[in-house]
Amino acid sequence: MKRVIVLLLAASLAVVALQALPSFAATRSVTVGDNFFRPTTLTVSKGTTVKWVWRGSSVHNVTRSRGPAFAKCSNRTSGSCSRTLRRAGTYRLLCTIHGFRMKVVVR
Repeated sequence: MKRVIVLLLAASLAVVALQALPSFAATRSVTVGDNFFRPTTLTVSKGTTVKWVWRGSSVHNVTRSRGPAFAKCSNRTSGSCSRTLRRAGTYRLLCTIHGFRMKVVVR
């Protein structure tokens, strides 16, 4: 009986631990200000979520210079936009309104 209780407790703890794993995923923030990204270069691991946060008063967007656009990172003056980057590579991004650029390297 004691062994069954210990096994049930261990199984319960394992389920709780597995449910908590996604909350440990890394998130990195980038400021989208009036005519700048900060930082301009960001290196992250695969599976990291990058969150662009708008500050300032001008309208800006975040778009890939090559490849599919970040559709939800469209023209705006406030709020945020997040993408989880799952593929290794270099993502070159820009604001198409003002031309300022940044790069995200995913390893």
